[in-house]
Amino acid sequence: MDREFLEELFAPFGEVVIRNMFGGTGSFHRGLNFAGIMDGQFMLKVDDETVGDFVAEGMTPWEYTRKDGKVVTMGYWSVPERLLDDPEEFKLWAQKAFDAAS
Repeated sequence: MDREFLEELFAPFGEVVIRNMFGGTGSFHRGLNFAGIMDGQFMLKVDDETVGDFVAEGMTPWEYTRKDGKVVTMGYWSVPERLLDDPEEFKLWAQKAFDAAS
């Protein structure tokens, strides 16, 4: 998934700045990081209100292993593939992710 595709995908949502960070990319709207690509997976920010939507879709959280062996789970979950072909529904999920980051 390249930067041009992400910019096109986010276009209906509003202005999104995509920046390289931590070996992946971060997607920022109004200064808040609410989405990105981590370890090759496209992720959206979740909170207690939205995590159930991701679980229902069979999605998984972004996790990484620290040098001490501890696994850390972050507040970003993989995006259902079907959303990449449905701009209107993706816009709704993007808004929820932005709200979660707020």
